[in-house]
Amino acid sequence: MTTKLRLIIMNFLQFFVWGAWMMTLASYGFKERSWDGAEFGLVFSTMGFASLIMPTLFGILADKWKANYVYAILHLLFGATMCFLPLINAPTTFFWILLIAMCFYMPTIGLNNAIGFETLKKEGKDPTVFFPPIRVWGTVGFIAAMWLTNWCIKDWGFGQSIKISFLISAAFAFCLSLFSFTMLPSIKKEKTGMDIKQSWIDKLGLRAFVLFKQKRLAIFFIFSLLLGAALQLTNAYGDAFLADTNIFQEGSTVFKFSTIILSISQMSETLFILAIPFFMKRFGIKKVMLFSMFAWVLRFGLFGLAGNTALGFGLIVASCIIYGMAFDFFNISGALFVQQNTNSKIQSSAQGVFMLMTNGIGAVLGSILAGNIITKWFEKDGIRIWNIGSFENPVFLNIWFAFAAYSLVVAIAFALIFKDRKLKAL
Repeated sequence: MTTKLRLIIMNFLQFFVWGAWMMTLASYGFKERSWDGAEFGLVFSTMGFASLIMPTLFGILADKWKANYVYAILHLLFGATMCFLPLINAPTTFFWILLIAMCFYMPTIGLNNAIGFETLKKEGKDPTVFFPPIRVWGTVGFIAAMWLTNWCIKDWGFGQSIKISFLISAAFAFCLSLFSFTMLPSIKKEKTGMDIKQSWIDKLGLRAFVLFKQKRLAIFFIFSLLLGAALQLTNAYGDAFLADTNIFQEGSTVFKFSTIILSISQMSETLFILAIPFFMKRFGIKKVMLFSMFAWVLRFGLFGLAGNTALGFGLIVASCIIYGMAFDFFNISGALFVQQNTNSKIQSSAQGVFMLMTNGIGAVLGSILAGNIITKWFEKDGIRIWNIGSFENPVFLNIWFAFAAYSLVVAIAFALIFKDRKLKAL
């Protein structure tokens, strides 16, 4: 088996185990468990809380040990924890168990990138060129998981409880763990004469935080945090929106195939991932990030205009297509930007810092604030004001437009503040 094929399988399974349950989590909470917006916001924030420290810590461990072994063990523990979620009803208990699972899973995203980058570099290949075509298979895995889950939980398919999604994720996590132990190339830090005398910062693996010394890179991380607050909101609430019978009738196409329709977003990713090398070379990181930010404005805004009409369906599809640019131009380009400006000795740690800012601090703030805002202003008797048609509301005041307005403010601020200049790798 070639190295490229091994990395493709790793990426496919990495995002399959995430896509199996994340997109339907809101539907599970709102419909099967009757949680309100604030309770679900807390549950969904587990991914953010887990990213505050865990990616950095396990990135440090991976830099000092074998990254593929750390990666495998984390997936084994993640799968075991996911098996307990179907047994839990209370949102508070669910929060703690899911938090444990996320503490094991979230570090693997950065490790997935680091393993791919280092493996390609060892073979003399430029990660900027060769990694995106490999990473695209992660998106394919995410899509495959969404389709499988949709078939399992809808009446036209297997008709099971949404809780089955957690067991699907666990099963494939075990497969990935076994694959990582046996098939992934070994990524281990090479010892040099410089390793003999190290400061305590080096021994603790905290050298990656030196990246904040560069003003422009520090600004980049701050905006990564701000955009990270909006990064998962459509993934958190998208399926609950499309499966809301107050907007889309129970027998409608949108309701029956909600998760599959959302998978158009991931299909779009496959195209935009492949376009990243061209856009990075042609426009630079600042413009690519701006493309992402304004794409988020459209992603949210189109959902806010969509309704149970033919035009509404078209707006939903358009929003899903826009998502590919919104998500990948930020996530993949950002990771490549960090890689280009980071010494190989702290590569895993640096990717962990990037995860900390986006899926950590940013995601926590976004999840909790969004959940509370929905409960306070956009929720009434268990019914949520998703778009301009909700509650027969004629004004442009709804969940999706609130998210769009936030993204617009972040985009304008980024355009005015961030300077795109070449940085020296630290």
